Amino acid sequence: QVQLVESGGGLVQPGGSLRLSCAASGFTLDYYVIGWFRQAPGGKEREGVSVISASKGSTYYADSVKGRFTISRDDAKNTVYLQMNSLKPEDTAVYYCATRRSTRIAVTPDLYDLWGQGTQVTVSS
Repeated sequence: QVQLVESGGGLVQPGGSLRLSCAASGFTLDYYVIGWFRQAPGGKEREGVSVISASKGSTYYADSVKGRFTISRDDAKNTVYLQMNSLKPEDTAVYYCATRRSTRIAVTPDLYDLWGQGTQVTVSS
């Protein structure tokens, strides 16, 4: 079965850290762009947080997470990670990973083909 499964979310205090994982099954991630997106409560639109190219040569970070979040991929484990440090209450959201079979990074959700089910991240004291 072709799917993405996110894990690693939870409740953390402001200033804390979490590492999200996105494991692929049924296919290999080698040739895919992988993006992390989030959707905050209150009906907000899903936004691109960070993206990594298939070659690992290019990455994208939203301005709101630059310097705090780091995306990485381990193709041997067929997994992509999002290390999140110095978390803020405004980082609270459901985080999704998604794949795009392309050599080009994109941050528009509609350009991604396969999505995970999401993992909740809550930053609160």
